Amino acid sequence: MRGGLLAAAAITALLVSEAALADDLRQALVQTYRSNPTITGQRAQLRTLDEAVAVARAQGRPQLSGTLGVNQDLISTGRGNGRNFSAGVDLSYPLFNGGRTRNSIRAADERVLAGRANLRATEGDIFTEAVAAYNDVIRDRSIVTLNRNQVSVLETNLLASRDRFEVGDLTRTDVAQSEARLALAQSNLELAQGRLTASEENYRRVIGNAPGDLAPPPPLPPLPASAEQAVQIALANNPDLIAVSRQIRAAGLDVNVIGADRLPAVSGVGSSSYTNFLGTADDQFGGTGNRNSRTAAGVGVQARVPIYQGGLPGARIRQAQSRQSELLEQGVAVERSIVANTRAAFSNYRAAQEAIQSNEIAVAANSLALEGTRAEQTVGTRNVLDVLNAEQELLNSQVQLVTARRDAYVAGFQLLNAMGMAEAEDLNLDGGALYDPVANYNRVSRRASDWSQDANPVPVATRTVVQPVDTRPITATTPVTPPRQ
Repeated sequence: MRGGLLAAAAITALLVSEAALADDLRQALVQTYRSNPTITGQRAQLRTLDEAVAVARAQGRPQLSGTLGVNQDLISTGRGNGRNFSAGVDLSYPLFNGGRTRNSIRAADERVLAGRANLRATEGDIFTEAVAAYNDVIRDRSIVTLNRNQVSVLETNLLASRDRFEVGDLTRTDVAQSEARLALAQSNLELAQGRLTASEENYRRVIGNAPGDLAPPPPLPPLPASAEQAVQIALANNPDLIAVSRQIRAAGLDVNVIGADRLPAVSGVGSSSYTNFLGTADDQFGGTGNRNSRTAAGVGVQARVPIYQGGLPGARIRQAQSRQSELLEQGVAVERSIVANTRAAFSNYRAAQEAIQSNEIAVAANSLALEGTRAEQTVGTRNVLDVLNAEQELLNSQVQLVTARRDAYVAGFQLLNAMGMAEAEDLNLDGGALYDPVANYNRVSRRASDWSQDANPVPVATRTVVQPVDTRPITATTPVTPPRQ
């Protein structure tokens, strides 16, 4: 269920409120949803699970085969060499196979449901990564701007210090301190620009295009008031936990599938054959007047009763049970991880919120302190180093404030993701129809044609290079181009 403390309307508010400011983030998430290769690859993996249902259903359908042959005897003792043309049709229909087909279909369906939950989890994880990348660019651009302003201020300070040194108002030490602080600020600016470049490239990797002018992200929806409430919502709705529970059910059904190997299998069979001796019937059978062709047809019931198979069924059943046991342990591990991640995200969000408040106070106080230090320097009660330190303190608090705002937003979104509420359905993306995994399941799961197949696949995800590498599957008609030397 998607209930809990957070109403669906509140979740939708993430990208609906303040539409004028939220369009950029919404479009970034729409672009991610459409073309991120991790999401599109997970969709393809889910389609393979859909086909597994069709494979399982095929076990319960009739099997029809035909044979054709032309034969010529080379050596025949006592009779003439004969030849013949033969054609036959064999039909087999499974009447009872110990529940193998039924349990195989049920196991395949459970894995489809697990795959859908994994797709939900992938969407949430990638959206969280996209939100982090979006906010990283905003943070690092702000830090670059702050450092650039700091460099500009220190350049002005250095010119003033040199002028005052020329008139004997400052010492060489004061000038050296100004020069050192400027060099350090320039170094910090270069490092900040390097981090910005890395953030922009990460944005391009996750979202698929280079970041433009990014608007501030919209407010997050109301979050739970306590970690316990968040954990309860996560345990009821986290798709990773849903996926592993479905895998556990499928593994239990696999045990029943393998258990069918110890039970009888009954099939209805039918066959029809035609043989033409091509004018050599008398030579082959002796005498004269033999018919030159024969036709036969028959139906029946066949049963295969296993008596002893060398211990193979038991070994395979124990193997399947061990796999089920492994998944049961994985379920506990996933549950632990969900609880830990939810509590950590809640704690990080609260800590970042408090850090924002503290840093806002620090920025205001450092701004006032810098203003006072500069005033006191003019009357001789403060020196150049005091002013430089005050400027650095203000910069540090501004950077910490920008970082805390980024951390709070990302931690809040991580909390939404841990609770299973950061997927496309929750975010109300305005980018066309959402991907419907049920549509492909309905399209393929009951297909019975041996000649039904889809067109050759092509990448859905967008590339980030001007000349993309050819990743088409190799076929008989694919031209092979040797690499450039």
